[in-house]
Amino acid sequence: MDGMRKALAGLTGAAVALAVGLGAAHAADPSWLDKDLLAKAKAGNETKITVYSSTNEREGLPLWGKFTEASGIKVDYVRASDTKLMARITVEKRAKQESWDVIQTTSLKKMPQQWLAKFDPPLSKEIPAEAQDKDDRWYGVYANFNTPAYNTKLVKASDLPRTYEDFAKHPEWADKTAIDFSDEEWLAAMYMHYGKEKGEKIVKDIVKALKPKLTRGHLAMARSVGAGDYAIALNNYTNLTINVMLGKGATDWWVIEPVAVFYGQVGINADSPAPNAARLGANYLISKEGQTQLASKGRIPVRDDVPTTPPGVLDKFKGKKVIPVLLDPKESKRWGDTFKKVMSTR
Repeated sequence: MDGMRKALAGLTGAAVALAVGLGAAHAADPSWLDKDLLAKAKAGNETKITVYSSTNEREGLPLWGKFTEASGIKVDYVRASDTKLMARITVEKRAKQESWDVIQTTSLKKMPQQWLAKFDPPLSKEIPAEAQDKDDRWYGVYANFNTPAYNTKLVKASDLPRTYEDFAKHPEWADKTAIDFSDEEWLAAMYMHYGKEKGEKIVKDIVKALKPKLTRGHLAMARSVGAGDYAIALNNYTNLTINVMLGKGATDWWVIEPVAVFYGQVGINADSPAPNAARLGANYLISKEGQTQLASKGRIPVRDDVPTTPPGVLDKFKGKKVIPVLLDPKESKRWGDTFKKVMSTR
């Protein structure tokens, strides 16, 4: 029980109620506002949903505020890291006191799949098949492309490595390089691309030469690179680097093969207290309106009809080796253990 209490106490998420009157008038209903789902939600007195998300509040609150404005359904927004959200859900499941309806994060493939409801949002046919779970447990909301990043005041663009082997040739970046402690998808892509023996050697050579610091939180790392705390991020989520760039941080990113990609996903609690409202919320996230709002903050949409901010982000990945990486719980543990092992090499 002490471990459970600590897991809950350690949460940094903030629950925020977003309320707008039910009678708001609109010139035209948005594409995601399915009238049948909304009618069922109202009939069931589903006036509020609780959203668990790893998306920071600066993005998440405006995003869900638009949902509330159009639907009249209030949103309690609880933000924390993937790890802490999974811990909270596990504690709630054991205590049989679940409160969440919608989850929006990158770790849904790693959850016990029976905890997620099977559902088919009305707009699911408008997003690519590769961004959908084959068992209809989750749907892609944005794409997490994995690329290195650098501080533009500390590193010249002309000095950037063109291959991962080249990183080890820059001892001047020793102790000024960072990578998140949970970047197992990046490591998996390296091994898939190069083969285990060569991939492991490349990573170990980088670790020996650069002594990368293991950080916690991809957005925090992106901000640290932008602030000059680190010269290089060996890997990060491209959209978070863009987010810091949009905030005038001194950072940029570039593409090195292989590029791991996975998805920010939306799922619904199999035991949701508000199942129809939750489905409406999921439909909103995969809609053109929802993904346009996410893209305005640098997220890379999965929809082909939503442009990136800034324009042309996806053009940089054309012709590059992009490897989709979706790890189940067993695979995640195996790659997590491997990541710890190779990163401890000095």
